[in-house]
Amino acid sequence: MMLDAPGRPLRLVERDVPEPGPGQLLLEVRACGVCRTDLHLLDGELAFTAPRVLGHQIVGVTGDGRRVGVPWLGWTCGECAYCRSGRENLCVRARFTGRDIDGGFADHAVADERFCLPIPDGYPDLQAAPLLCAGLIGFRALRMCGDAARLGLYGFGAAAHIICQVAVAEGRRVSAFTRAGDAAAQALARELGAEWAGASEELPPEPLEAAIVFAPAGPLVPAALRALAPGGTVVCAGIHMSDIPSFPYELLWGERSVRSVANLTRADGTAFLELAPRVPVRTHVTEYALPDAERALGDLRAGRFAGAAVVVP
Repeated sequence: MMLDAPGRPLRLVERDVPEPGPGQLLLEVRACGVCRTDLHLLDGELAFTAPRVLGHQIVGVTGDGRRVGVPWLGWTCGECAYCRSGRENLCVRARFTGRDIDGGFADHAVADERFCLPIPDGYPDLQAAPLLCAGLIGFRALRMCGDAARLGLYGFGAAAHIICQVAVAEGRRVSAFTRAGDAAAQALARELGAEWAGASEELPPEPLEAAIVFAPAGPLVPAALRALAPGGTVVCAGIHMSDIPSFPYELLWGERSVRSVANLTRADGTAFLELAPRVPVRTHVTEYALPDAERALGDLRAGRFAGAAVVVP
């Protein structure tokens, strides 16, 4: 499914199976998760070189039968100050799957072997795919919350429904914030262990010690600050967000902080994929056939499913 330019619908094309270059693997794609970042690319909110195959939560099989996952981070230079200091997620020349490298909305893909992650046993292809971005970015965001016992999750979609399970397993008390009236997402949050679920405009029963904003809506940042206890942190977990409106300093005062998460590292991937089976994380997915990838993106935009969406060739 090819994206020819921002704002254009995805187009089903047939082309030659790609040839892997040095250090690359040719993968038969078994499943590919659908991410809000795909929408940001579709809408032109993130720059990319067109035409491009989207999709960066790839579960694929190599020619020798290995099952691997391909995440958003697809290549780094290994030479810049960020790479040399263990912060390859900030590499100045990084290349990203589905943005700079053709992704997984296809029946075959190539990927740098160094950035392919082993998929844990016990996860079917569909259930494994959302772990590769929703899970990994959520995991990195959760680590930035420190040992916060009262955690808020704003936007209860693919990432939040995974990280809620991790947080509950760690003994944290979770409050889930959704669009007003989204009964399905609120019910899923409670099913996965959240103590409270309600609209993003509401305040939780107790002030939060940390909050993760997964939804790409800038007004949620002051809303989260309003729900935060002194000394707490708001973590913005998206790669793109609408403008954050001005807010009174008193919301930030009291040593509250706001920070962002950028991409992921391979170390994040290794740590999370070792942790997920121990929780155990269970992903809730809606399956779409490859030609229906455009519909999957539309359903994601409209919030028509709870959990995650996965495209299957």
